Amino acid sequence: MPPAPPPSPKRWTIASVLQWTSQQFKKLGVDSPRLTAELLLAHALQCSRVALYLEYERPLEPKELGLYRSLVQRRSLGEPTQYLIGMKEFYQRPFIVDSRALIPRPETELLVDFALEKLPKNQNTRVAELCTGSGCIALSLALERPQAEIWATDISKEALSLARENHQHLGSPPNVHWCEGNLFENLPQTPSFHLLLSNPPYLCAQEMDSLQREIRFEPRLALDGGTDGMQLLSLIIQHSPRFLAPQGWLLLEMGQNQAEQITLQLIKAGYADIVIHKDWAGLHRIAQARLTPPS
Repeated sequence: MPPAPPPSPKRWTIASVLQWTSQQFKKLGVDSPRLTAELLLAHALQCSRVALYLEYERPLEPKELGLYRSLVQRRSLGEPTQYLIGMKEFYQRPFIVDSRALIPRPETELLVDFALEKLPKNQNTRVAELCTGSGCIALSLALERPQAEIWATDISKEALSLARENHQHLGSPPNVHWCEGNLFENLPQTPSFHLLLSNPPYLCAQEMDSLQREIRFEPRLALDGGTDGMQLLSLIIQHSPRFLAPQGWLLLEMGQNQAEQITLQLIKAGYADIVIHKDWAGLHRIAQARLTPPS
């Protein structure tokens, strides 16, 4: 049974409940125990983390304590903090998150960075994103490059419903179009796209079998890349030339051990100017390549 603040004749204050929860999370090996405790309590009280310290000695009401206890129990069982509070910041914007889609990762912001380098400001460009999930990549690009037309696809109806909620949450930028389908299915084929990018499932079978308990709460469809993790990556590389304009760019997030396979497949598919970028941990993470026109 996961820990929860025990009944006590004393009144639980913000200070005491944060101290108790932080200690319990530390014992359980929860990442950033103090920060996690603060995020959950701020969510339960519908206030900011700063506000917790402005009312540090305020006693919690029974309903507040009950809600917080429930959140602590769920986090103790491994449910990700982001799902519990329903929000994750990505590219300096708040995105709605839940179990319908993968939680946006900081390293995926690199994919947006490199995409923006390929999309000049104040120019009309066409972009396709495959496996959009929560829509965080497509919407970040749409808001940073308002003149770009962006099509985002996902095979999951549930993920697309979350992406549409984020679309509305972030002001409904008119330059984003959602398409339900498997990879390129239902994408417009003409005129061609200037940039195609994706953060597809790329975990291999061995990695899927050894996932951290928090990751097991995320949709398997968004993680499982097949036996070697290359199932969708290979399909994207193989079929993307039909959708890209001459000299168009392909950007892919990938696993740390897939750089060699991806490079060989990109060359075979007719790509040049191939660069493998590392993330902040020094791991191979983003592949970029330019499509060379047939001679």
